[in-house]
Amino acid sequence: MKKLINAPTAYVEEMLEGLVLANPTMTRDGASGRVIRRTSPKPEGKVGIASGGGSGHLPLFTGYVGTGLLDTCSIGNVFEGPNVGSCQEAIALADRGAGVLCLYGNYGGDRMNFDMAGEMAELDGIATRTVLGTDDIASAGPEEVKKRRGVAGIVYAYKIAGAAAEAGRDLAEVARIAQKAVDATRTIGVALSPCRVPTAAAPNFAIGENEIEMGMGIHGEPGIWRAGMRPADAIADEMLERLSADRLMPDGSRVSLIVNGLGATPLEELFVLYRRFAGRLAEAGVTIVQPLVGNYVTSMEMAGASVSVILVDEELEALLAAPAACPFWRVG
Repeated sequence: MKKLINAPTAYVEEMLEGLVLANPTMTRDGASGRVIRRTSPKPEGKVGIASGGGSGHLPLFTGYVGTGLLDTCSIGNVFEGPNVGSCQEAIALADRGAGVLCLYGNYGGDRMNFDMAGEMAELDGIATRTVLGTDDIASAGPEEVKKRRGVAGIVYAYKIAGAAAEAGRDLAEVARIAQKAVDATRTIGVALSPCRVPTAAAPNFAIGENEIEMGMGIHGEPGIWRAGMRPADAIADEMLERLSADRLMPDGSRVSLIVNGLGATPLEELFVLYRRFAGRLAEAGVTIVQPLVGNYVTSMEMAGASVSVILVDEELEALLAAPAACPFWRVG
């Protein structure tokens, strides 16, 4: 295994140390040091937003702590959710007296620990609401949306909920708009090669040298099909067709698009995909606003890409355009 690490067991601690040293707008907090928070909290009386998840996905989750986005984020080991204590600390540190929205991906361990942390927060007098990212269309059918995993599309929910909170909307409103963003977002990915957890003896899945897997999850969860490599345009066409079948985008629609690298895919290849998505959507009479191309949710050194589409209306588009800043993304 070739990785730029020291002891595998020190990977997360040393990564977090470097992250905050390089980015003075964020700092580590909590008894375990597993909470990242804004160095300068938002004003009192505004809703806080807390998230959390496993390491190995930067910029997700901790990378989106910043103005107009997340206030705090609890972080677990690689591909492991944060523990209850750090979730509780993230909620408490995010609270500015107006309650806290817990906004994270739909994974069993994360749900369990944040649910317990939220109950403890309520006992401490902190009002909480929860919204789950459920954008991965490969993980369950349209009739079972609540079973879907949260992947790159949660970035849109962070941005939209964060803008609503910065604008002074109350907790119920921030939760409503976050759920509206989640409901409007769909994602599908394609994997070309595996990744490897630093403490593991082998990659977390095997895939042939000339194989790809459509719909594979960001931890190596099984996808829709596995077959031989094919041209980028053919891959992009199927991804867009699957997204369109799940979330109709009528002529005249406005959407935002994230073409996301999973960690080892060159940016040049992401732009090859974006060019195809943009052309096909233009042919269908769909307008793209505020597109994003780059690494926004990764899976260690997995090669591959995902595409997320959010169908926007006037309300969502305005919140997407509101100013925001974190180490990996700036708007306005």
